[in-house]
Amino acid sequence: MNRLGFLLARTLRDEDALQRLSVPQSRLLSDLAGKRLALVGNARALAESRNGERIDAADLVIRINRAPMTSPESHGRRTDWLALAMRLRQADRDRIGPARILWMSHKRKRLDWESASSPGFYLHPLGDFAALRDRLDAPPTTGAMMIDLIARSPAAGLELYGFDFFASLSLSGSRDAGKVPHDFGKEAEFVSNLLKNDQRIRHIR
Repeated sequence: MNRLGFLLARTLRDEDALQRLSVPQSRLLSDLAGKRLALVGNARALAESRNGERIDAADLVIRINRAPMTSPESHGRRTDWLALAMRLRQADRDRIGPARILWMSHKRKRLDWESASSPGFYLHPLGDFAALRDRLDAPPTTGAMMIDLIARSPAAGLELYGFDFFASLSLSGSRDAGKVPHDFGKEAEFVSNLLKNDQRIRHIR
């Protein structure tokens, strides 16, 4: 598909056509087989940590949206995959330098051609978004969708960094929990249940 075809498919909300730009979810999950993953959220509290070296030691480092990194000591340097629910400015794309883009948002109108035509591009299925939304009784965050997705993979391990469910707010914005459409209490409960039932997953504070 060329750029014009993409713009037409996006305008017409042709999900089948847009999905043809994506690697299959089964292939994405198989790419995680046996790997130790670091999923880095954007909680402000992470800036006070010294987890950077541990993050960079993972087999695969996944960051979210603008992926603010206040220092290598707290956040590390690497970004292998970037999970997006927003358009990136070119300066952010150049700074982060991800090898693979995952478009997690159900809002296809925000999807840009540069992301959709990038190597290994993944488009998260609308059905998966809806299933998690119904489970949480609210639209899930990009982080929650990634945790749900990875939990279904054959990854060897997953460490969560920068996830405090908005207790310290976000490095990527100034809004408080009342001004975003997510239910952070439900997301915290969702992750807590995963931690109890999946020994591969660890929450690093």
